[in-house]
Amino acid sequence: MTQTRTTLLALALSLSGAAVAHAHASFETDAVAAESSFKAVLQIPHGCNGKATTEVQVKLPEGFVFAKPQPKASWEIEIIKGEYRKSYDNHGTAVTSGPLEIRWKNGNLSDDYYDTFVIQGKISGFDTETQLAFPVTQLCGATDKVVWDEIAAEGQNAHSLKHPAPTITVTPAVAGSHHGDHMAMAAAGDASVKAGSLEISGGAAKAMLPGAKVGGGGFVVENSGSEDDRLISAESPAAGRVELHEMTMQNEVMKMRKLEDGIVIPAGETVELKSGGLHLMFLEVAKPFAEGDSIPLTLTFEKAGKVDYVLPVGNAAGGAHKHN
Repeated sequence: MTQTRTTLLALALSLSGAAVAHAHASFETDAVAAESSFKAVLQIPHGCNGKATTEVQVKLPEGFVFAKPQPKASWEIEIIKGEYRKSYDNHGTAVTSGPLEIRWKNGNLSDDYYDTFVIQGKISGFDTETQLAFPVTQLCGATDKVVWDEIAAEGQNAHSLKHPAPTITVTPAVAGSHHGDHMAMAAAGDASVKAGSLEISGGAAKAMLPGAKVGGGGFVVENSGSEDDRLISAESPAAGRVELHEMTMQNEVMKMRKLEDGIVIPAGETVELKSGGLHLMFLEVAKPFAEGDSIPLTLTFEKAGKVDYVLPVGNAAGGAHKHN
């Protein structure tokens, strides 16, 4: 009995140590293909020795360009701009300067809570696998701070660092893809497709269980124009019908509804369709989606019109929504 208790205690201490080791600032997604849009979702798990976080500063590495931070309620945003080290192509226009650091200021994130800070941008200028570090500083009032800026040396395990900088691994763009071949790029899962003032990227669908008839998927739509647009409908030869759905929490119960009026894409904003919120629902699926498949999709917008896009199918991790 004593030996069993000792073993359990050792296991508990081991797991506790692992949890502490991983309680650092990090990205929700840490891999991306070059020449693609990337939504950097920074996770802040705790404050400064129990004190609330009041400011988050993120330095952007060379090659993460055209950055746009996502606003947060009760926080102010400061964008520090400067010169890039080289020129980057932005839909035919050469750009040599832009945001170099993003700061969310005058907020109050209690040490008891966890939150995310989001920056949308593009990964560009890489032809070999590269690790990009985004040094982060958490300020907690006027005197306390935590700096996540340590970078692992070659061959060193990043988990051995006390304050590792959040990083992403950039992989080379898919061979043979080019900006004009939207469908091929989308199928590779790293594309962005332009339609008027809209840019569609980050598409993904979940693998389905054998015999399943209902699947889910989504993508990101950025509206850089001065007028709102609206996603009216979606269709795919891979399903009998595709519907626009929304999941919300009502009285501690998750509920889903079909959006008969479509999804508004506000001017100057980005809308994300994903599990747990706005999403696409594929119904009457004849052949369940398998990991590695590509699902052709035609989206119809009120102003941008019809747009062809392809959703790559990932694994089924995270489960599936239940639909009645």
